[in-house]
Amino acid sequence: MNGNKIIFAVVGLPGAGKSEAAEYIKEKTSWSKIHFGNSVVDEVIRRGQEPNQANEKVVRDEFRRLYGMGALATINLPKIKELFQNSSVIIESMYSWEEYLELKKEFGDSFKVLAIFASPKIRTERMAGRSFRPLTPEELIARDYSQIETLHQAGPIARADYTIINESSEQDLHLQIDEILSIIN
Repeated sequence: MNGNKIIFAVVGLPGAGKSEAAEYIKEKTSWSKIHFGNSVVDEVIRRGQEPNQANEKVVRDEFRRLYGMGALATINLPKIKELFQNSSVIIESMYSWEEYLELKKEFGDSFKVLAIFASPKIRTERMAGRSFRPLTPEELIARDYSQIETLHQAGPIARADYTIINESSEQDLHLQIDEILSIIN
């Protein structure tokens, strides 16, 4: 590994707890954090458009037409390398198998993946109660299928170095993350 620093991607389906996990890891470790989706939002804003699901989808689709399914890894790679010079890096919202492969090729054993899993029932409850972009059960199913079939999201989840089942409390999630961080360190 690169001086004990790692690139630590947090993956999982919508509502599994990726954002909570990534934020907790950042607070606990002071590692740098990058959210792949920010490159999409930044481009939407650069175009003078409102950040919303429709505009972001157009940009994501354009990025993938230009750079392939590993587009967000390709676009974010310079920023990841810059941050990695000084700190371990947390990646939130890495989705595709191709992104996984690109980062694995670039960082080798310094690239680690944490999969957060929760059942569809639990995730449906979480997504329905979310204040930011809530999803109905039907929307969640459609998004799950799209992310698995179109984005090839199952690959990074299946190949994760660590897996947490997040179906209990936030405190339990944090305890499980603490255990993984103690293994890593």
